[in-house]
Amino acid sequence: MGIIASHVGKEFGEPSVRVLTDISLEIKDGEFVSLAGRSGAGKSTLLYILSSLDNATEGQIEISGKDITKMPDEELYRFRNQQMGFVFQFHYLIAELTAIQNVLMPARKYNEEIKRQARAEMLLDQFGLLNKKDRYPRQLSGGEQQRLAIARSLIMEPKYLFADEPTGALDTVNAETVMNILRDCSVKDGMTVLMVTHDPDFAAMAPRQIRLADGEIVFDNQNPAALKPEVKKT
Repeated sequence: MGIIASHVGKEFGEPSVRVLTDISLEIKDGEFVSLAGRSGAGKSTLLYILSSLDNATEGQIEISGKDITKMPDEELYRFRNQQMGFVFQFHYLIAELTAIQNVLMPARKYNEEIKRQARAEMLLDQFGLLNKKDRYPRQLSGGEQQRLAIARSLIMEPKYLFADEPTGALDTVNAETVMNILRDCSVKDGMTVLMVTHDPDFAAMAPRQIRLADGEIVFDNQNPAALKPEVKKT
């Protein structure tokens, strides 16, 4: 069923400033989609709204056939933790926990640490970190910390993965490694991946590329018919 956004808008502040205007799009299950645009275009705001981490001012969002804009808080919290994974530019690892303990943090909420132990080790092995499973974040490089954060986001086998500038703080080699991991999540695991990036080369690695400007979608290589006529002419 994927993600369906209908006429989504967002305003901030008082007096209000409009950040998103009339966003409508559908992301199918298993798609790898990049959201690109200049700073202030609204791409991160859209990602946060589509992932339920922020609320839209207007419009409707359905994920897997469920209207998350009308979902009670407790149900939304459970749905988010069971269906979604999140990767950010800053990894938000817990300094007092080892690498494998960090990966297992989402499982702890459901008392599934033992159940997910083998998967945690498999993910660490896949990302080249198994030999460092007992190290603390401060003992890992920046690239290793980001790979660890991605492993943590995958421990609950989410259907949807949302990534906000996941390569922004990495060097070229580590950035490409992270991009390949995200692409494999879609291609090999059938996961829906939505990624925000300011880098046009990384945006082009996604089969579907959406670009925003001034809070509106101005380019969608998979759905050009959805753009406003005046936008398609520019």
